[in-house]
Amino acid sequence: MAVSANLDAFLDKEWESKSLGEVLKAPVSALQGVSEGDADLLKQAFNVKTVGDLGKNKFFRAAQLLVQLSEAGAK
Repeated sequence: MAVSANLDAFLDKEWESKSLGEVLKAPVSALQGVSEGDADLLKQAFNVKTVGDLGKNKFFRAAQLLVQLSEAGAK
């Protein structure tokens, strides 16, 4: 079963028609609201070069988990 999603709200215009695989390999600046300067800082600080790298980064994943736990009522 194929799964699809409309990612346009998350991406800069030039990346809207790309496949999920292409987006994951895209530079972080392909995400709407992330500038080239932001992307450079992410690379320097966390060696994040692509959208996929950002999604798999242990620090960002840990922070996301902590927020989800808090929203679920964990103390």
